[in-house]
Amino acid sequence: MGNKVTIIGAGSVGATIANDMVVMNIATDIVLVDIDERKAFGEAMDIYQGTSFGAPAIVRAGDYTDAADSSIVVITSGLPRKNGQTRLELAQTNVDILKDIASKVVPHAPDAIYIIVSNPVDVMTYVFHKISGVPANHIIGSGTVLDTARLQAELAKEFHISPKNVHAHVYGEHGDSSFVPWSLATISNNHISKYKAHAPLGEEIDFNGEYGEFEDTVRTSGAVVIKAKGVTNYAIAMAVCHIVRCIFNGAGTALTVSTMMNGEYGIEDVCLSVLNIVDSDGVRGKIKNDLTDEELKRLQNSANKLKETIAAIKF
Repeated sequence: MGNKVTIIGAGSVGATIANDMVVMNIATDIVLVDIDERKAFGEAMDIYQGTSFGAPAIVRAGDYTDAADSSIVVITSGLPRKNGQTRLELAQTNVDILKDIASKVVPHAPDAIYIIVSNPVDVMTYVFHKISGVPANHIIGSGTVLDTARLQAELAKEFHISPKNVHAHVYGEHGDSSFVPWSLATISNNHISKYKAHAPLGEEIDFNGEYGEFEDTVRTSGAVVIKAKGVTNYAIAMAVCHIVRCIFNGAGTALTVSTMMNGEYGIEDVCLSVLNIVDSDGVRGKIKNDLTDEELKRLQNSANKLKETIAAIKF
C-alpha cells in the first residue's frame, strides 16, 4: 500500500499532522478529509505548495472513499477541549462523531492501522474497538505518548541532559489520573534517584527527590497551553507523526500508546497506556514491566476512572 496516510479532521491538529508529515518526510500520499470540505481543500493546497522545499509528497483533500489503500488512518475529528474543560467531559459528543466516521471510513480502508487522536482518547479508542470491526492490533490510541514527551522534556531540563537519554514514561489515562511509574525511570542507565550522584557536575542539578511536581506539570501542560493560545496542536502533531514513523519503519518501538487491556495488571475491557511495541503491523504486544504495589494501584485506579466514563456514555 505504500506510505499513504488519510487524516480525518482538517482542524488545527489534523492539518498540523499533515504538514509535519511532509516536513519530516514520513508519508508519500496524504489525504485530508473533513466535514468542511473547503477547509480541507485549503489546508491541503497550502501544505502541498511547500513540498518543493522537501521530499516529494502528494497532499490532497478527499472524501472517505479516498481512504482506500491507506496504510494508516488518523482520526482527529471532534470538538476541541475548551479552557477549564476536562477531556472526559468531551466524551459523549465526540463518541457520536466517531461512530459516524467509523461507519464511513472503515469499509473503504478495512486493512489500515487506525490511530485515534480525538479526546478523550482512551474512551474513543475503546469505543472504536467496539464499533469498528478492525482487528485489535490495528487500533492505536495516541494515549500518553505526548504526556511522556512532556515528562522527558521536563526531566531533561532538570538533569541537564538530552531528552533522548531520559527513559521515564506516563502510564494510565491521557488525563487527570495518569501517573509515572518512577520505579522504572532511568537516565543514562542510572535510576533517576541516583543519576545526580553519578553525573558530571551533579552539584548543579537541583533535583531533591520530589517527583510530584513533574507529574503535576505533565497533567496540567495541556490546560496551560489551551488557556494561553486556545488549542494544543504542535506537540500532539509531532507525537502522532512519531507513532506513524514507528509503524512505517517496522523496527519495533516501545511507545505508551493506548490499547485494549486483556487482563494485564489485573485490568481488562478498557483502553489505557502502558508500554507497547509498535511495528509495521500495529501493536505487537505489551511490555509487562514489574510495577510496585502502589504503582499497580494507581494504574488500576486510572482504569476504573475510565470505566466510569465508558459506563456513562451511549455507543
